[in-house]
This record gives sequence, C-alpha cells and structure tokens, in this order.
Amino acid sequence: MGVDAAGLLRRIAKRDDAALAVLYAEFGAPVYSLARRVLQHDVLAQEVTQDTFLKVWNNPLAWEASKGQFSSWLLTLARNTAVDRLRREMRRTGKDVALFDEIESGADDDPPPDLTPEEMQAMLHVLPPEQRQLIELAFYRGMTHSELAAVLGLPLGTVKTRMRLGLQKLRNLLSDAS
Repeated sequence: MGVDAAGLLRRIAKRDDAALAVLYAEFGAPVYSLARRVLQHDVLAQEVTQDTFLKVWNNPLAWEASKGQFSSWLLTLARNTAVDRLRREMRRTGKDVALFDEIESGADDDPPPDLTPEEMQAMLHVLPPEQRQLIELAFYRGMTHSELAAVLGLPLGTVKTRMRLGLQKLRNLLSDAS
C-alpha cells in the first residue's frame, strides 16, 4: 500500500482528520474484509472497522515501525477488535467463549515476521488439509474448539490435537523464515 503511514499517524496525533480519512481510504477495505470474515455479519464488521480506526485516532503513536509493517499492525488490531466483539456477542447470546486457546497460549512477546498474505497462504498450504481447515476457521471465523467439533463432526479432542499440531508446524515454519 502506497501511503506514508508514519506521516499520516503524526498528522493524526495533531488531530488532522483528513489524515485519518486518507488512512481509512487506503486500509478501510482490508480491515472491513478481515472483520467480516471473523464475525460473519456485515453490521458488526462495519462497527469493528469504525472501532479499529477510532483506536488509531485515539492512540496514533501505538504503532512502532521497528516492529513491523503498518498494514500488519493495523490488521492485527482489527482482528483483535473483531475477536473481542465476537466474544461479547457470544457472552450476550450464551455461547462458548473459549476462543483460540492454543493460539493465545502460544503467543510470545516477539512480533511475527512480516509476511505478505501470499507468504502466509503458502505456509498454511504446507499444513495437512485437516489442520489448515481448523486454523483457518478459528482465525477467520472466530470459531471455538467446541464449534469446530460440532460443525466438522469431530471429537473435541481431535480438534484440539489437530489445532495444536498445526500451530506447532506454523511456529516452526515462522522461526525458519526469520
């Protein structure tokens, strides 16, 4: 994407709403697309997109260029905002809210290497199809282990094992790439 994100963020820090509009014009569609995949709901995805850019407006200096590309940071912020919204919706409706247990428990303080979407897809396609499917459904649709087991007709233990093995393989691939 061809904008100077650091310059726009400095302008946003000075409350330049035109800079936010440029940032939204450049990144609004991918943020909305990611939120829509996680939430599977147009209105909620629109709200999450607004919330994501509101977070940028309220804390424009949160992104650190030394830790990765702006687009990666923004999409991570959008994903986290969408997952938080999904959890609130699940609590409100009484559904299971134990999302991404292995993904979150495996997180560390080091930022992931900057990968293009194509590189990430290539890594996912190295995984066996049954592991890739679970990880994609958990990440893009925000499905819990229980929901994955129900939708796919698998025992819960099988879902957890495949998810853990797939995430371990991805971690190994990521550490080999860095």
